[in-house]
Amino acid sequence: MRLFTTFILINNYKMRIEYDIKLGFKDVMFRPKRSTLKSRSEVDLEREFIFKHTRKKWKGVPVIAANMDTVGTFEMAVELAKDKIITAIHKHYTPEEWSCFLDSQPENIHQYIALSTGTGKADEEKSGQSSKSTRKLSFSV
Repeated sequence: MRLFTTFILINNYKMRIEYDIKLGFKDVMFRPKRSTLKSRSEVDLEREFIFKHTRKKWKGVPVIAANMDTVGTFEMAVELAKDKIITAIHKHYTPEEWSCFLDSQPENIHQYIALSTGTGKADEEKSGQSSKSTRKLSFSV
């Protein structure tokens, strides 16, 4: 077994190849702890977090639905917000669609939606345009 790192040069970029052991899903086992609960329906997944730098409090289920085109949709956000789960909305919605969606939803949905953006110049401009209607959101990714 090799436990060291090798560097190679590809197109003038230094690429790092690691040879150390990595764990996959089949290598990890969760052992349930003893419980006094009689049923899984008694389990409460809701947690409260206080963020270190902003001191902002958030309460909900610490799960985020991905910002993929078919998962991070407004429709998914509405359904998951009912269970206090965050949805990272995909970046392909227009500022007008954002505005229309947020205007049609209750105020508390803002804490269960994360704004996604790309890294390109066009994404930056679109994000700036969307910021007026999304300024009440708690999260961005």
